[in-house]
Amino acid sequence: MTRQIIAVYPGSFDPMTLGHEDVVRRASALFDQVIVAVAAGHHKKTLFSLDERIAMVRESVAPYPQVQVDSFATLLRDFVVGRGANAVVRGLRAVTDFDYEFQLAGMNRQLMPEVETVFLTPSDQYQFISSTFVREIAQLGGEANKFVSPAVYQRLMDKLHPKRTQNC
Repeated sequence: MTRQIIAVYPGSFDPMTLGHEDVVRRASALFDQVIVAVAAGHHKKTLFSLDERIAMVRESVAPYPQVQVDSFATLLRDFVVGRGANAVVRGLRAVTDFDYEFQLAGMNRQLMPEVETVFLTPSDQYQFISSTFVREIAQLGGEANKFVSPAVYQRLMDKLHPKRTQNC
């Protein structure tokens, strides 16, 4: 009997970007199962509700049958251990991400020594994308459609510019 390797990719995904999708694609090629864990967001104010973020992520990962989507409002450790996961996937866009992610990986190693943290870098064209930038660009009327899927872009426009999308 072979052991199934399960990875958890946690984040707020507010909204899900093409960079996130790229990390999911890469992780799904490496692991038997990937669980995209959408954080309830108790520590940060989100534009989209938890249910909206889950729906966006589900739409985005639909092409990958071995990817599941769930939410969590606990310590990541409790979620990971509860799902029997062997790895935590984290995306690294730039050197500035590394310091925070390195500290987080060290803390997670103390909390769950049996679980490995795996850093994945997105493809070159996605390395600069962040959900924060996407929200700001969309809010100010910029071309956010370059950084998210068409379905996510529509949700952004509906949320940030409801009158504009109703008149179209």
